[in-house]
Amino acid sequence: MGITLTTLQKKKAEGTRITMLTAYDASFAGLMQQADIDCLLVGDSLGMVVAGHVNTTPVSVDDMAYHAAAVARGAPGCWRIVDMPFMSYATVKQALASAQRLMQEGQANMVKLEGGHSSQLDVIRALSEQNIAVCAHLGLTPQTVDKLGGYRTVGKRDGEAEQLREQALAVQAAGAEMLVLECIPRGLAAEITAALDIPVIGIGCGPATDGQVLVSYDAIGISPHIPYFSHNFLEGQASLLDAFAAYREAVISGAFPGDEHARD
Repeated sequence: MGITLTTLQKKKAEGTRITMLTAYDASFAGLMQQADIDCLLVGDSLGMVVAGHVNTTPVSVDDMAYHAAAVARGAPGCWRIVDMPFMSYATVKQALASAQRLMQEGQANMVKLEGGHSSQLDVIRALSEQNIAVCAHLGLTPQTVDKLGGYRTVGKRDGEAEQLREQALAVQAAGAEMLVLECIPRGLAAEITAALDIPVIGIGCGPATDGQVLVSYDAIGISPHIPYFSHNFLEGQASLLDAFAAYREAVISGAFPGDEHARD
């Protein structure tokens, strides 16, 4: 048996860090499974790192289902989370239809959606009521980055930190069983992680979350612009498998992320 939600919940309870990377195809996914990465995120980041778009908004449910199915064939033992793309969950009806496709065609174990406002909470409740596992995503939300004012640390402007605290509790109460926090101050990330019962995965949030996720292309140094919160784990390694294993070890040991990979 592979990784399950129970596995991840146990890791949180025991203080064992959870490892996650993005995956878009069977070959990379298979190597990540060999490296014992816990979770694979089939991210709509594929629109940028695979398809060459300037942002994630052009990605469709068709795209996500195709790539998710490939990842499922390559890594059936990993816990696989699939992003619901832009405007595919604007209403409960849309969300249920999108999630159905991502789970049936893409073989997702869990779907992920951005935001914690009332409409997103309604969607989380509706999906949860249908026994669909949901991962929420707060902080820097790439699908709405233009409205946020660009790629930045979220939680420093007036009212943002309190809103994030409230939204984190709200998505959990609505039925989310995992939370991704992106680019929020490390102290705030630590506070939210401690306050929640569900596993919290961080990216650009410091070391205090229950686990870490990186875009895999960033983690092996092949993205054209590597963000400050990432690290090239392929450097000094003999293979991609070794790089993914090095990432896993660095996360579990606490060596990654370091001080340079987060903001206060």
